Amino acid sequence: MNQHASVSKPWIVVVGGFLGAGKTTLLLSAAQELEKRGLRSALILNDQGDALVDTELSALHGLNHGEVTGGCFCCRFSDLIHEIDALRQHSPDVIFAEPVGSCTDISATTLLPLREYTETYRLAPFTVLVDPARARELLREDGEANMKFLFHKQLQEADILCFTKSDLSQDYPEIPGRSVRQISAKTGQGVAAWLDEVLSGNLSAGSRVLDIDYEEYARAEAALAWLNLHVDIELTEAASPAVVLGPFLDRLDSDFTASGIIIVHLKAIIQSAAGFVKAAICANGEEPAVEGTLDASPSLKHNLLLNLRVLGKAELVQKIVERNLDSIDAHFSDLEISCFHPSPPKPERRVTDAPHALRVS
Repeated sequence: MNQHASVSKPWIVVVGGFLGAGKTTLLLSAAQELEKRGLRSALILNDQGDALVDTELSALHGLNHGEVTGGCFCCRFSDLIHEIDALRQHSPDVIFAEPVGSCTDISATTLLPLREYTETYRLAPFTVLVDPARARELLREDGEANMKFLFHKQLQEADILCFTKSDLSQDYPEIPGRSVRQISAKTGQGVAAWLDEVLSGNLSAGSRVLDIDYEEYARAEAALAWLNLHVDIELTEAASPAVVLGPFLDRLDSDFTASGIIIVHLKAIIQSAAGFVKAAICANGEEPAVEGTLDASPSLKHNLLLNLRVLGKAELVQKIVERNLDSIDAHFSDLEISCFHPSPPKPERRVTDAPHALRVS
């Protein structure tokens, strides 16, 4: 695809992967690569709740974006179509769509229904991203059963599989029967080649459709506690965003570990007039991946967004977060916090009889 491609039928590129696989990071990097080619892109985020760190990060990167909240793409398919249509006013060549990281059965409930819109859009093959460290954990016999179920189903239905974070590790576990590309959004390795492949028109979208037990799927998702927090902070003494966020996340990590709560994915972004800092971790005790204005000047006023996905009871998770927020010497306003276990998925559409699709179980 080149800069002369028509935008009358933009590409829809759905990119899935387990929590913390690096979906948003890759798509922001891919948007920069497309911009170098003279192409416009947009991004649709997806979450079970509201107040998304990734939506805020997309805005800070100047990317046209939309979001589908309150459920996965499968359960909010009409909302997804609405967001895709709304983004067309920006004349994008490519619209990326990032489903919730705990979701699967995307081919049957999102990709194949999207094929009915091919007079308006072009549909790219479904890419699933894989964090090598997460794969090593969940491919083991003793991996957590609910997370293993979700992870394996995501692998099974991918049209394209990509290991991410290749700048951090070259130790890739074997995924039986599948070839896997390597990508690093941080260094740019493999990003251009991946874009060339998904936008070539040579691969089918939704080529692998799951046989899946929706009762087991619901139990696996419900094992996760899902917390979103948004709050304005006015400190008693000025501090930089990094100085506020770092100790807060360290205390959360320590308290979750002491309580036997397993961090699956934690993302936070804090902003002041001087800049922003975004941090993410995918396991207890892990050093955060950090970006932003680490040398920002001290400020009294900050805005904090926290998205947290853990294995634990929602009530306890919220208490720990609230207790640690209160430990910041500050006045809080416009506090919004929700913590819950996801409801059973109920797809608007589910197509399983596509003639080109392989049924996998």
